[in-house]
Amino acid sequence: MQAADYPTYAAAFRFWFKLGWISFGGPAGQISIMHDELVDRRKWISNSRFLHALNYCMLLPGPEAQQLAIYIGWLLHGVKGGLTAGMLFILPSVLILLGLSLVYVTWGSVPWIQALFSGLKPAVVAIILCAVYKIGSKSLVSATHVVTAVLSFSAMFFLKVPFPLILLSAALFALILKWKAPALLHASSGSAKKQESEEAGFLLNATNPAGDGFQINRFLRQLAITLVFWGMPLLIFLVLFTESGFWIQLSTFFTQAALVTFGGAYAVLPYVAQVTVQQLGWLSPLQMVDGLALGETTPGPLIMVLAFVGFMAGYNLHDASVVYGTLALLTTVWFTFLPGFFFIFAGAPVIERTRDNPAVKAILTIISAAVVGVILNLALFLGQEVLFPSGVQSDSISWFPVGWMAISLLALIRYKVNLILWIGISALAGLAAGGW
Repeated sequence: MQAADYPTYAAAFRFWFKLGWISFGGPAGQISIMHDELVDRRKWISNSRFLHALNYCMLLPGPEAQQLAIYIGWLLHGVKGGLTAGMLFILPSVLILLGLSLVYVTWGSVPWIQALFSGLKPAVVAIILCAVYKIGSKSLVSATHVVTAVLSFSAMFFLKVPFPLILLSAALFALILKWKAPALLHASSGSAKKQESEEAGFLLNATNPAGDGFQINRFLRQLAITLVFWGMPLLIFLVLFTESGFWIQLSTFFTQAALVTFGGAYAVLPYVAQVTVQQLGWLSPLQMVDGLALGETTPGPLIMVLAFVGFMAGYNLHDASVVYGTLALLTTVWFTFLPGFFFIFAGAPVIERTRDNPAVKAILTIISAAVVGVILNLALFLGQEVLFPSGVQSDSISWFPVGWMAISLLALIRYKVNLILWIGISALAGLAAGGW
């Protein structure tokens, strides 16, 4: 199999820009879109390299899909590529959420937006189910991996075990197996041969050099640059604002929130709501709920809902000023996403060096299997919300989402319709169903 031509920086720029506008569905949907485009269609990166990067990003605080984009951008074009991928991944959602925030404080909710997303939501559930199928078929390479996925799903779905604990348990399970029963971690001979033959068809594959690993000078330089970019806005606030306390508090709070965002946005939102609504009074409970709804209906990381929280804080505390609201939104985005760039640029060279380490590979392959169960749990959770908006009862089912999800699965799996094209078709279907 002949590998595709290496993408120019301009070609990668166009892809990351397009991805930012269509990355719906939270991390599972976004990861599915990236896998479909980068692995299946463009063949820029092999499945093994994609999963190796994904497993590292899943262990980090912050938005794993955006960090995966940074990682792959870095693999393709170095730091410049990582910065481009990471910024373009969130830029559209920042602009859209800013626009929706302005609409929200001016006119309230807009019906046609709800209609548009009535078509997108069932399509997103179908996209996530496709991710389970695609990633699962390549990650569950032995009975041990299948059992891990089943246990992961069961722990989250039935026992409500937190996501970070799932990953920690999977890592410990892998270490125990590596020590006591290493044979159970090996892929079946057929799966191993198939994976080996497939690697040659990808630009970034398992045969590429592993890199130089940890370099103390590079790490210290990256840390210093990150601290400078973290401190510059604080200095500006101190110099330009006579009442800088709010801005310092906003900056430090969302830095803290970014560093404890293990398990995705849903894991950190209760903490954010407790502090910003109950303790600080930056926004009302209803505004918090509305913000989550807006975050659900925009592309990009779901954690972008924090940008709406920042907007409302600046708006409410400065006499309904959209200027201060906008500045607070941009400040929130800056401090929420800055740590992710450091985690990737500092950690990715080390993780790349571990690609041939048997113990690390064992841990990461088991984590991959656990992630399949996590994604399936998310698909069922979101599917329940979309198909049964009033609760799981036979008389409360919403038939348009059911039908459109089935059509989406058929289009994506059976007929392999381009995923980006299907997102656009689904948005139009939602508008048509809503009478627009």
